[in-house]
Amino acid sequence: MLHLFPIRINNIDNKCFAIYTFLKEFFVQWGIKMIEVSYNAKKECIDNVIGKRIIQARKEKGWTLSEFCDDLHLYGVETQLQGVSKWERGERVPNAYQLLAVCKSLDIKDALAYFTGEGIEDLNEIGLHKLSDYRDDLVASGRYAPKSGIIEYMDMPVSTLGVSAGTGEFLDDGNYEMVSFPADSVPKNAKFGVRVAGDSMEPVYNDGQIIWVEECPTLSVGEVGIFIYDGCGYLKVYGEQTPEDADAFTDSFGVMRMQPVLISYNRKYEPRVVQPDLPFEIVGKVVK
Repeated sequence: MLHLFPIRINNIDNKCFAIYTFLKEFFVQWGIKMIEVSYNAKKECIDNVIGKRIIQARKEKGWTLSEFCDDLHLYGVETQLQGVSKWERGERVPNAYQLLAVCKSLDIKDALAYFTGEGIEDLNEIGLHKLSDYRDDLVASGRYAPKSGIIEYMDMPVSTLGVSAGTGEFLDDGNYEMVSFPADSVPKNAKFGVRVAGDSMEPVYNDGQIIWVEECPTLSVGEVGIFIYDGCGYLKVYGEQTPEDADAFTDSFGVMRMQPVLISYNRKYEPRVVQPDLPFEIVGKVVK
């Protein structure tokens, strides 16, 4: 059976620490769990820790007691000058809501650490200011702000014709539906969505999956795109090869173009070499 055994470890000397260590090892052997208690509310109250910390924070702001009291009024604390003075002298303590207002007024970011000393004992005043400045920099960057919990949605056109099975007329003649998606799930440059049909691009793209397409007339070798070839739509990796018929890919200026090749991720499908006598068009690039 597991038992809980509270032990206070604040302000113990070397001899007591040795005894504590021995007892800890003894209790562990017998399955007794020790709870290390480093905070004593009664002692903190007698030492007026909260009051002293309030005085310290107020003086760092450069405020008189009267100025501090006036600022607390802005946060809904109606305590008069004498009441605030009693907090600082330890004759009274602010309630929970008043203490939160004190933290707001005095720019105390971490109330638990500030009023108990937990986590700040290894930093002097200069170090604490640097820690505060670093926190402000992180907040100002906007990159580390917690999410609000409110999900924004946006409507995007999604083709009702799947690639590898459609006619290639993805958004023509009403061949699409408007679907709502979380805004942060839609890539910035996406123009429309298409559903994958078949397994030729597994394991990266699966049957029924919606992929996002950025419209563009050209692709670099190795990019994944949507293509219309011989009237059908395809999701493939774009590749090129030396033309099988050089004349068919040479323009009027004598410049030879490379012959497009549509490549599947699934190796059971052979690459599809685009023939010059069949219509071919790059619809766009798949974006993530």
